[in-house]
Amino acid sequence: MMTVKLQITILLALVVALAAIVNMIRRKSLELKYALSWLFALAAVAIFAAFPRAMVVMARFLGIDAPVNMIFFLGFCFSLVIIYILTVSLSRMSTKMRRLTQIIALNEDRIKALEQRLDLQAGDERETAALTNGEECKTSDRK
Repeated sequence: MMTVKLQITILLALVVALAAIVNMIRRKSLELKYALSWLFALAAVAIFAAFPRAMVVMARFLGIDAPVNMIFFLGFCFSLVIIYILTVSLSRMSTKMRRLTQIIALNEDRIKALEQRLDLQAGDERETAALTNGEECKTSDRK
């Protein structure tokens, strides 16, 4: 069974962890959607620290002989959930990055085409101006 001193130590560690997570969310260095799994884990640990008998009951219900093995099992399950969440997030970000890269490439092509069109227009205007100036010079020479 868990001693009161250990329960208090675990609960204090949970308060520190909760404060760290909330601070990271507040500073926007951790998004809420990623913090939710950690907050859920903190809540589960708080319940098991406050009511250690719940771990024994849950272990027996699942057919696990020792509550310590239940802790390892829950830790393993939590790790799998975190890995799954991060894999889904990575996949979404990869898709977004590919799409944004394609959009940037298309925009760069459009910019080049517009610059070429502007250069051609500027060249035509220079030729027109040169022709106009040349004709003015010829007409002034005739006078």
